[in-house]
Amino acid sequence: MCRSNAARATIVIDSREQEPYSFDLRLAGAVRRALKAGDYSVGGLEDQVAVERKTLDDFVSTVIHRRRRFREELRKLSQYRAACVVVEAGLPDVLGKRYRGEAKPVAVVGSTLSILLDYGVPVAFCGNRQAACHFTQGFLLAAWKRWGR
Repeated sequence: MCRSNAARATIVIDSREQEPYSFDLRLAGAVRRALKAGDYSVGGLEDQVAVERKTLDDFVSTVIHRRRRFREELRKLSQYRAACVVVEAGLPDVLGKRYRGEAKPVAVVGSTLSILLDYGVPVAFCGNRQAACHFTQGFLLAAWKRWGR
């Protein structure tokens, strides 16, 4: 059965995202516009579903040095039906301190656990940028199939 474009998901990329992912356009369309929270969402669910993307250096810097601002973002994400933080690195990269700065790996892991326990927002360590992009697209399309049609 063929689907019309009206039944096709559209991934929304926040207009402030500086290095946006390139999604598989055979699976979903993509548009850029401002989002209230997160870097990615899916059309029709922008106030319910979001993904916050972080490189490892940005994640470490954010959870260690810019916690106050990030807490506000996490507070918003915690109100969503489905939200997560996607990190373009693996947990072994954190434990091996493969990031800039003096933060201790135990502090980064503790901050990660705090995000989950205090805000209920999971953090997905995806290994690399390509895997993080794939995870993000899968997360958004799964949410759209459940709640957006």
